[in-house]
Amino acid sequence: MQNPPPVQTAKSSTGLDENVAALLAYVFTWLSGLIFFLIEKESRLVRFHAMQALLLGGSAIVIGIVLWVVWVVLLIIVAQISDVLTMLLNLVFGLLMLAFYIGLLIAWVMCMIKAYGKQYFKLPIIGNMAEKFSTK
Repeated sequence: MQNPPPVQTAKSSTGLDENVAALLAYVFTWLSGLIFFLIEKESRLVRFHAMQALLLGGSAIVIGIVLWVVWVVLLIIVAQISDVLTMLLNLVFGLLMLAFYIGLLIAWVMCMIKAYGKQYFKLPIIGNMAEKFSTK
């Protein structure tokens, strides 16, 4: 019996295998995404995942800041009314932030798994944007 020939993995212009470079683009979200997007010249897979990592990290920062500002403004308003409402508001926003960060963690891990598997996994909204920006 003959052994099957070894599988050839495509290389990116970084010198890494495509799937490894695509995975590494997600490690530090927007920062590593930006680095890989700027240095990758050939691999469409790496450029797509780098841009999606950049957009995922950037949008997470913006959404987190917006949620925090809304929370503080509502807290200032509600604190004048009642201590019970203040505690309830803290509970609601605490659960909302927890759900947001758990969802972000799941999306981040899923993207890394799909990138390593050489799949073009598009997140809602930012996936289409990443595809558009990475093909230019």
